[in-house]
This record gives sequence, C-alpha cells and structure tokens, in this order.
Amino acid sequence: MTQTSKCCRPPAFARLIEPRFFKALSDPNRIALLVRLARCRRPCSVSELNACCPVDLSVVSRHLAVLRDAGLLEARRRGKEVFYSVQCDRIVTTLRRIADAVEACCPRGRK
Repeated sequence: MTQTSKCCRPPAFARLIEPRFFKALSDPNRIALLVRLARCRRPCSVSELNACCPVDLSVVSRHLAVLRDAGLLEARRRGKEVFYSVQCDRIVTTLRRIADAVEACCPRGRK
C-alpha cells in the first residue's frame, strides 16, 4: 500500500478534521472577532472586542468562549477582565495538516 492511499483512508483523514475547530469558524461574528484579534497582534479584552460585532457584550463573550474551547484563542485573566489572543501556531498547524492530507489524496494537476 502506498503512502498516498494510507493517508486517504477515512480514519487517518478524519482525525485531522476537528468538528469544534470548524464549528467555531462557521459564524461570521466569530470570524470577525478572530480577524480583529489577529490584526491587533496583542491580547484584547472582551469590551475592546465588542466594538467589532453588532451584538451584546454577553454574546461576544460566548463567541470568544467557543473560539477558546476550539483551541483558536487563548484566554488569560487579569483581575476581573479576560484578555484573548489568537493561537496562530495551532491554527496554522491544523490548516496545514488538512491541506497536506487533501493534497496527498488529490495531488496538484489531478482532478
């Protein structure tokens, strides 16, 4: 069996697809929060991030919790405030592994 066919087997590929990761990215408000945090390049509080979404602060907080639980954000408490930052390495690693697996199953030039 070749390396390509091993990679394409459903269990190997399925391990790379984390439902929570993609569910977290499936909401436009969560994407906006992730983009805002990435652009800031520093940890931001919930109240700072609230400005990018047309929803209540409590909803922003829940969106941030979903992103954190999926491993896309890191949260650190300072006093009463929680500051969030993007887990860039984890996001890049996850997406790169998925891209490599897809490419191994469907090499470029093959449709």
